Amino acid sequence: MTRKGLQARKEQRAAYLFLSPWLIGLIGLWLIPIIASLLLSFSEYDIITPPQWLGLDNYRELFDDRTFWVSIRVTLKYMVLSVPLYIITGLLLSMVLNLKIRGINMFRTLFFLPAVLSGVAVAVLWVALLNPDVGAINEALRAVGIDDPPRWLDSPRWAVPSVVLVGLWGIGGGAIIYLSGLQNISAQLYEAVELDGAGPFQRFRYVTLPMLTPTLLFVLLTSLIDAFQVFDLAYVLSRGGTQGIGDSLTFYLINLWDEAFQNGRYGYASAMAWMLVLGAAAVILVIFKTSGRWVYYEYDPERER
Repeated sequence: MTRKGLQARKEQRAAYLFLSPWLIGLIGLWLIPIIASLLLSFSEYDIITPPQWLGLDNYRELFDDRTFWVSIRVTLKYMVLSVPLYIITGLLLSMVLNLKIRGINMFRTLFFLPAVLSGVAVAVLWVALLNPDVGAINEALRAVGIDDPPRWLDSPRWAVPSVVLVGLWGIGGGAIIYLSGLQNISAQLYEAVELDGAGPFQRFRYVTLPMLTPTLLFVLLTSLIDAFQVFDLAYVLSRGGTQGIGDSLTFYLINLWDEAFQNGRYGYASAMAWMLVLGAAAVILVIFKTSGRWVYYEYDPERER
């Protein structure tokens, strides 16, 4: 072997050596658990006794499980209420944060700070704020003349909207993503439509919104994934002293958690996890397949050369 070949092989071994911590983590903490959960989804397993192969029995049981369907209904309700609200609110906030005014960087920081706080800490705070009897939210509503405010987490009707309301606390994170998209829109496009006499609404309709669709696609996908995976916030809120709401806050991952760590049915919980993966993958695939109809990218002549 030539000296050049020996040097290349030496560099290759060095590269694998430096990559080894990541490779070990990938295999040990990602690939092996995924394969194990797939195999367990076809088994009965309580972590004490060895797994017993059941075939498709866990999946068949899912379709006869009332709590399974309730958790899907609750999760879909949250998704329908939260995703459009968060997208629209984040977009409106980002347009305000994009204004060229004095001290705007301070406001951007203040609006982003809640997005980096612990979800559990935020949930504990909001349990107190949404207390129907002595919480600050209802006290403020009574102060403005609403004598019978919602009972929030103590009401089956208002339980899921309460979780959606708490989620608005972290809307600054999405606004910052929109803000980066807004600032990447070419000023030449705005100058062109202004020369044609376009007003603020026309500029938003024909320039800002189309050029922001790649960012909208990203935010839509991440919002849907977050809605499928809502757990910590809902878990703390659902166990924060709520009374008489039944299974109104039985989100999909909370149901999965209960089956695994309360009932000890790890095989059944694994089947639930894979059903969630398949459902989320189907939704994301549909969005990607249809994104070509509404996602637009700015033409860059340099890319065509």
